[in-house]
Order: sequence, then C-alpha cells, then structure tokens
Amino acid sequence: MELTPDQLRQTCEPSSLGFTSTEELPSLDTTIGQERAVRAVSFGVDIASPGYHLYGLGPAGTGKTTTIKALLESRAAKRAVPGDWCYVNNFADPEKPRALELPGGRGAAFRADMEQLVEELKVEVPRAFEADEYQKEGERLQEELQKQQQSVMEELKKEAESKGFALVQTPRGIVLAPVIDGEVVTPEEFGKLDDETTRSIEGRQEELQEKVRDTMRRMQQLQKEAKGRLKELDRHVIRFAVEHLLEELRSSYSELPDVVGFLDEVRDDLLDKVQEFKELRQGEQQQSGGFPLNLMQGQQKPTFDEYRVNLIVDNSATEGAPVVLERNPTAQNLLGRVEHEARFGALVTNFSMIRGGALHRANGGYLILEARDVLTRPFAWNALKRALKNAEVKIESIAAEYMAIATRSLEPQSIPLDVKVVLIGEPMLYYLLHNLDEDFRELFKVKADFATHTDWDQEMPRLYARFLADLCRHEELRHFSADGVAAIVEHAARMAADREKLATRFGEIVDLAREASYWAGSNGARLTTAAAVRRAIEEKVYRSNRVEERLREMVRDGTILIDTEGEAAGQVNGLAVLMLGDYAFGKPSRITARTFVGNAGVVNIDRETKLGGRIHNKGALILAGYLGGRFAQEIPLALSASITFEQLYEGVEGDSASSAELYALLSSLAGAPVRQDLAVTGSVNQHGQVQAIGGVNEKIEGFFDVCRMRGLTGRQGVLIPAANVRNLMLREDVVHAVQEGAFHIHAVSTIDEGIALLTGRPAGAPGEDGSYPEGTVNRAVRDRLRELAVRGRSFARSERGGGRDAEGDDNGASGSGGPREGR
Repeated sequence: MELTPDQLRQTCEPSSLGFTSTEELPSLDTTIGQERAVRAVSFGVDIASPGYHLYGLGPAGTGKTTTIKALLESRAAKRAVPGDWCYVNNFADPEKPRALELPGGRGAAFRADMEQLVEELKVEVPRAFEADEYQKEGERLQEELQKQQQSVMEELKKEAESKGFALVQTPRGIVLAPVIDGEVVTPEEFGKLDDETTRSIEGRQEELQEKVRDTMRRMQQLQKEAKGRLKELDRHVIRFAVEHLLEELRSSYSELPDVVGFLDEVRDDLLDKVQEFKELRQGEQQQSGGFPLNLMQGQQKPTFDEYRVNLIVDNSATEGAPVVLERNPTAQNLLGRVEHEARFGALVTNFSMIRGGALHRANGGYLILEARDVLTRPFAWNALKRALKNAEVKIESIAAEYMAIATRSLEPQSIPLDVKVVLIGEPMLYYLLHNLDEDFRELFKVKADFATHTDWDQEMPRLYARFLADLCRHEELRHFSADGVAAIVEHAARMAADREKLATRFGEIVDLAREASYWAGSNGARLTTAAAVRRAIEEKVYRSNRVEERLREMVRDGTILIDTEGEAAGQVNGLAVLMLGDYAFGKPSRITARTFVGNAGVVNIDRETKLGGRIHNKGALILAGYLGGRFAQEIPLALSASITFEQLYEGVEGDSASSAELYALLSSLAGAPVRQDLAVTGSVNQHGQVQAIGGVNEKIEGFFDVCRMRGLTGRQGVLIPAANVRNLMLREDVVHAVQEGAFHIHAVSTIDEGIALLTGRPAGAPGEDGSYPEGTVNRAVRDRLRELAVRGRSFARSERGGGRDAEGDDNGASGSGGPREGR
C-alpha cells in the first residue's frame, strides 16, 4: 500500500488554537501529560504510614524534578510550619550536646535572646565584683574573720601566759616558748636549767600543745567558714546580677519546659563558676601591661560562649512545610557534621561547631534527592536509609569507623525525623535497587512513573501554548505566535515518533523554544513564528550533522556503494539509524545474499564475525525458521546461504534489517532482481509478518537525502512496516516530494507484499496442494530449494561411488520421485 501525503505527517492548524500570541494566555495551572505520576505523588505524600517514600522515575527531560517540586510545594503550603532545632551546651557532659526544639520561627528569637544575655553577662558579672556594697561586705567579712581569729589567739595567749609560756610566730608556725621571770628562755638557756625545772616546763608545754592544735584547727575552721561566706556572697552577688535577666527569659519561654530547664542550668553553671570569674577578674586587675596574666597562667578570659545557642534549623522564613532540594547529597550534607578548628596546634570543637544537614532542614516536610547522586556519594545511601529506618537524624563521623585510630569528637543528641523523601532517577536505577536492595523495597514503596509522551487531543496544543507562555514570561523570551506554537507541537509529535502523541520531554521543548526566540530576535521579529522554529531546528541539525554529510559525500563519490536505480538479484538497500549523542540520522546500507549447494544453512557473516549484537543475531536466525516453515514441509531445507551488510566495519544491533535480509535471500534463491530505487526497513517473524521498528522517520529521510543528492527519478521510495504508519512525522520536504510524485513510501504487512513490490512479480499464494503458481517468486524459491536439495544429495551419492547421476536425480525431482527424495 502506497501512502498518501496526509498519512506522512500530522499537522497542527494555527487557527484551531484560538489566540494570536502566547502573551494573551493565562499561566498553566496543571501538569501536562503526567496524570499517572501526579496521582502516585499525591498518594505518596498523603499516606502517613512508614516506608511510603517516593521514587520518581523516567528519562531525563520529562520534568520529573519540576513537577514533583511544584506538587510538594502546593501540599507543603497547607501544612503547619515545623519546629526549629538548636544545639546547646550540655553542662553535665559537654561532649554530648543537647538538642532543643522550639516552635517554628522562635529558634532565631531564642538565639538572639541568648546572644543578648551573653553580652549582658560580659558586663554585669565583672561589674558585680566592682560594686561598693560588694567591696564593703567583703571587707566586713574579712574584718569579722580577723576579729574571730584574734579572739581565739588571745584566748590561747592568756592560757599560755598563765602556764608560763609565750606564743612565738616562726616560719614553722606557732611555737610555745617558756617564760622565766618575765623573760623568754632561749634554747641555749633552756639547756642550762636543772632537771626539775626542765621536767616542770615540759609537762606544762605538753598540756598546752594540745590546746595549740585545737586552736589551729579552729583557726582553719574559721578560715573555711569565712571562705564559704565569701563564696556565698559571690554567688549572691552574681545571682542578684543575672537573676532578673534569666527571669525575663524564663517568662518569655515559660510554655517550653526544655528551654526553661536549660536556662536553669545556665544559672547554676554561672553560680558554680563564680570563683573562676572572680580570679580571672583579679588577674586582669593585677596585670601591668605586656602579656596578660591570665593567659600566662593558662587561663582564658571568660567569653560566656557556652551559654550561646547553635541554631541549625531556622524556619522563621518558612511558609508551610519545607521543601528541600539537595543538589549535593553527601553523607555530611544529609546528616550534618561537627566541624573543628586549630587552636595551639590541636583540633578542638564544641557544640557551636555543629552544622545541620538536608534532613534537618527538611524535617517536618519533604526532601528531594537525585538517586544517582546519592548512590555515588560515599556512605550517603546507607546514611540515608539508616536515618529513615530509625526515624532520627544522628550526627556522627561517618568515616570514624574506618579509621585505624579513633579521634575524639562530639556525640550530639539525635533529633526525631519526620520527613517524606523523594528520589528522582532513571528507571534502570529503580529496578536495580528494587531487585538488589531489600531496604529500598521497604522504604520506597511508591513509584511515580513519568511518561515520555501524551495523547495529542484537542486540548493538548493549548496546554503546550500556555506552557510556552509561562516560559516566555519567566525567561523573558519573545512570545510565540499561533503558527510558532503549532510548529513546536508538530516537533513534539516528531519527538514522540507518533502522529497521535506528543512528547513530554520538556527539557528539549524548552531548549527549542529558547533557540527559536533567539533566531526570531536575530531577524528583528517581535514574536517567535513557525519560521523561527524551523530555523532553530535546521541550525541544530547543521551543528550536529557533519558526520552525516560526510557519509553522504562518500555515497556520492562511490566510496560507499549504494545503488538508487536499476535492479540486482540478491541485493537490497537496508536502512539503519546512527546515534551521535543527541542527533540521530538514517544511513542506507547495502545488504547482499548469495545461495549455493550445501548444508551450512543460512550463515550471517556479521554474526560469525561477532559484529552483530544479540537482537540482530536473533533476527538472522529467524530467517531459517521462515524458510523452513514455508518451503520445507515436504522437502529438506538443504542449502548454503551467506548474508551480510556490505562495508560494515562497526557493530550492528537490532532486528530492523531482518526483512531486508530475507528479501535479499529470496531474491537470490528465486533469481528475481530487486529494485535498487527502493530501500527497506522492518523486522520479520517466522510467519513472514513484517513488524514495527524504531527510527522510521530518520530511516526514510536518510534514503530520501541520498536519492535527492543523486537526483530524484520519480520511482524511488521506501518500504516500511504497516504498523509504523502511525509513527510517521516526516520532514516537510519529504512530504512535498511524495505529494509531487517524486518519492514514494509503501507500507507492507507481510514479506509477500514486500517481495512483490521489490521484484515486480507476484509473491504467489499456495494452492490446496501446497504448490505455488507459475511465475511467482515463491514458486521460483521453492523450485530452487528443491534443486539445491537434489543436487546436494546427488553429489553426495556420486562421491560415494553409487546411485544415479545428478541429471537423473534432477529429472526425478520433477516427477513422483520428488516426495520420495524429500522424505
């Protein structure tokens, strides 16, 4: 069946769109062609059960990320703002910082309040020790201590004097010295005393010695009590200085018990460090220029940094639930990290150096990740799964377990996790993960499958127009005229390779729209018209088709042998598609077949030389099945045949040339020349049915370009499978040539239809006795196969030295002996 021009291309009439320019159109409020994926995302977002995270799969450019992000943002806007999270110092164990949750938006205020508190503490704490009341009270306590100590010493002194001793202060402490006649006896004088006097003095001294020890203990007790009163004074002073500050904060956050508890811990820590603050203050007062005394003593000036707040999640500017798209999902960027800084040659850290990750920012909302990025970042995939399974975010050193020597770091308190994760990636990754990773099946139970095309109905071109209108407004491109939109829609149908479908690979549509706007601007046009769209398509082809033009030149020069006129037996023009990145083009190739006596069967040279891929080899093996099923029901299939792509120096894959190979084989067997002005594409099954193939538009256009280069004769054309008619969206120049009768496109459903077109002879249908009519291709093939079988058998007999000669066998084959020979 020869196709008419209206079967070769579907057109979009600009007048049917109902507008002059896309600037008249409203914004697009729906997703184009992704109903299945949208329903899946909606389901995955709404279901609250664990494990229902999502995987959005589809080829690149189908708008997966944009669509999912828009859907999530619309859902997120209706949800409450999640809480803020911060880390604070754990005064009991600084290596295990505590996590505090505050209502959304209040974390920043709490951090600012604590910053203000720290600044006020820097002023109020030193000032408290400088107050006159504090100085006077301290002096009073010192005077009281001195009076008490003096009273105790006076009591001891009186008792010593009553027993004839004086108290002498020495570097070793208080010593009892005997007194005789009002004079202190020196050790030399004491040695000259008589024994009775000496024994009397020593006896009284021993009695007093216990009293001295009791007095010293009492003195120490007084000193200790005085220190306690001074410390209590210091605590009272600090409490008085900071209590009103903390009380204001407690009042502001009274409904948050964890925050109030932290403020109480701040107060207690301040009171516990009173002496430290006081001593450092005294050290500063004692320094007299040069290097600060406190640093010389290994001390640091109090900064009160331990009372600050490290806010890692701030939702003060968030409306609804957060939607986070993490472009670099490393393990640390997902879970957060603990940073270090060099100080005096060592790496140190504290709670203020904790940094949150994407899971923290998305907590209470949605996290979007590229599947390939997560899988290729070390430790990231396992870290993500662990967080989702445990429903918590725990910041830890991922590489610590792989280090030979453990390093000291923080162990921040884990944070509860409530997030919906959406992975976006290609289908291959989804199926690999589903088959190989049990955790993936448990965690990502919702599949959002994005389609590459949608139905071309009456409404779809208008949706495309609104999409282009939004693009023009967003990127400040020139708006499209109605015929410009129609040209985009027709190109989308060509991208889909289906006259009844439109492609939804909007990444490529956007690129075409941008380039068309550019070419419209280069011509000074206000709107982007169909001419600009065609120019953009042509320019992109020109940028990519250098190899195609070089191959065409080689055909023209005779380097690559392709006939576009005349006839030849066993020779057919096959069609293939070459892919060069984002550019595909059709390339005609000569396929030849030779048949001869033997039992090797059908040998595909490309298969034997390992140039053929698995699918191509399968197609080649089908040929023998077709021949045997049709022609070897009564005679053996005894032949040798070779088939190959001539001038093929690289691999070949696919079965789209199997029908061309079969035509070449039938032509060689029947001795029927094949028209070289027709090219062939299509796969075949064992029943001789021609099946659909891919790249039909590029294949037709590739042969058309070669024929046009050599000159169109009006007889040239292409045979395609009838099942591919709906895939035709040919270039306008090809359609015009068909309309003018300069080129022809035939659709065939069976090998019989194709061989009849190629040879100009009927294929022939079997009669009731299974024979084919005289003059048909199938009759000639059957006769030749019988001849090859008989000749092969006769040759074998003659080689063994017996039996009839070849001529007798050949004659017998035409009579009643034929069936007997076949058996």
